Amino acid sequence: MKRNFDDPAYKQCRTETLKRDKYTCQMPGCNHKKQLQVHHIKKWASASALRFDPMNCITLCRHCHYSIKGKESHYEALFMEIING
Repeated sequence: MKRNFDDPAYKQCRTETLKRDKYTCQMPGCNHKKQLQVHHIKKWASASALRFDPMNCITLCRHCHYSIKGKESHYEALFMEIING
């Protein structure tokens, strides 16, 4: 399924994630507040039941999001720990 960024469920998930994360990149040591993106912790393609679940999303700045590309699975435990407090 291709992502529809205009889907109300997608927009709500994104908004809830950004609010929870105080509009700040959650990568340890970063704290940027610009060029924010919402990263799906369990991949969009393989975890369809979690696509619109804010507990499967974390806020990352564009740089940090790009830096984990291809290594997403290595960050799953860290990101889950961050969002679960």
